[in-house]
Amino acid sequence: MADLPAEPHPSSGYWFPPDEPETASTVELLNELRRYRSSNTRMRSRVGDDMDMGEKDLLALRALLEAQAEGRVLRQRDLARMLDIRPASASALVDRLVRDGHAERMPHPEDRRSIAVVPTRHGDEEVRATLHDMHERMFAVARALSPQEREVVTGFLRRLNHDAAGEGER
Repeated sequence: MADLPAEPHPSSGYWFPPDEPETASTVELLNELRRYRSSNTRMRSRVGDDMDMGEKDLLALRALLEAQAEGRVLRQRDLARMLDIRPASASALVDRLVRDGHAERMPHPEDRRSIAVVPTRHGDEEVRATLHDMHERMFAVARALSPQEREVVTGFLRRLNHDAAGEGER
């Protein structure tokens, strides 16, 4: 068995292919993105701990709040699909959100045969209170960029998200 080198090659970029010298910042950019994903995961864990919620519960509440802000109403099955969980798991998740006062079930406004899941004012206020400081810091970082820089970063992240979702150009 061959001995491993004492230190990885500096341009190896962890799992990214080595860069050519003229594009050295590519690996740095992708490494910073990886670091952001790690710090974001830790932050979500802290928020979940602060609110005494699991990650899926927190994601479900966020989806409910986003849908409400857009004037949409979600059903339990919508949450199951969005979170990639079984219907029985979605039912248990919604039960927890309802029990803890973060959401409520009500007749769907467009289809009375269906049950809608909507966030409560308490759920909205608790999320806002818990995330306020972090959102302010993130907004300050984004606001410090020039409009052109924000456009470049937004375009980069949009393309990266589409690619990660399998929607990128082939």
